[in-house]
Amino acid sequence: MRLHRSCFKLPACFLFLDQGELVMELTADQKREIDELTATTYMTKRPTVPALEEILYKPFPVLNHGFIRVVDYMGDDSAIVQAARVSYGRGTKKTSQDKGLINYLMRHRHTSPFEMCEIKLHIKLPIFVARHWVRHRTASINEYSARYSILDREFYFPKFEDMAAQATENHQGRGETLSMEEAQQVFDILKADALKCYDDYEYMLNENPDGTRKDESRKGLARELARMNLPVSVYTQWYWKTDLHNLFHFLSLRAESHAQKEIRDYANIILDICRKWVPLATEAFEEHRLGGTHLSKKGLDAVRRMINGEKIDRESCGLMKGEWNELKTVLGIKE
Repeated sequence: MRLHRSCFKLPACFLFLDQGELVMELTADQKREIDELTATTYMTKRPTVPALEEILYKPFPVLNHGFIRVVDYMGDDSAIVQAARVSYGRGTKKTSQDKGLINYLMRHRHTSPFEMCEIKLHIKLPIFVARHWVRHRTASINEYSARYSILDREFYFPKFEDMAAQATENHQGRGETLSMEEAQQVFDILKADALKCYDDYEYMLNENPDGTRKDESRKGLARELARMNLPVSVYTQWYWKTDLHNLFHFLSLRAESHAQKEIRDYANIILDICRKWVPLATEAFEEHRLGGTHLSKKGLDAVRRMINGEKIDRESCGLMKGEWNELKTVLGIKE
């Protein structure tokens, strides 16, 4: 299935200022369409979540041109409990008992009950973030086709305060922030390159919005080939559907402090959506997964020895350097 440009007529419009500031504006047509969708109700016997119904279809801005919006969902906290108990209906258990069971499931990594809940999101994001995101192979994705449609002239440029040098310890992350002068130079290069690439993309396409040629003297290149020239800072869109177990796995990596800032911005908004959708499950996830840690057998033994008052070092507990440093950070040990 290919998605035509008309499938994506609801997103917010953004004014992008040169230094990365964001102003979100909706056109009158977009406001009217969203109002029509949110005003429509359906008769259903399925459980619904009022807090999520309140934000259904509404776009939440991310970065300078991106957004996330909830398109559909299935299940709630009670669906997790119901699956775990294999019972009928919502049951008569108290919320405190449901909370205790959900925490038990999360703590002991009983994952299948969380797969009973699903959510579908419409996401607009830079291609380099999308390629990072798609490493999570446990979702159904349908992406905007640049073979079928022409990509918009929209690019992601980091704010000056987000431009940093390569980290010296974490080799896949950022270190010291660039000076304002260096950041301005980098921004100018990024912007000039992106605009030049898009100008060349348009030239190669030789295509007007209505599909006619701009220059009748030449044919123009096929869209599937012309797109090769675009930078990964250009925006794409997709529908992303996943279950709650795999969504929590995604968030455990992408809402974590070491994740790349750009994908973390998306993850934090999704995490807030989860708080509205499945508050008990999300609270358990933040307690046991996002805010917790995992210890190896040797790491756990090292902690036990510390509790017993034994003074240990990396060599005496047999941990690799990286794991030892992580353990010290988790326990707040400063040498």
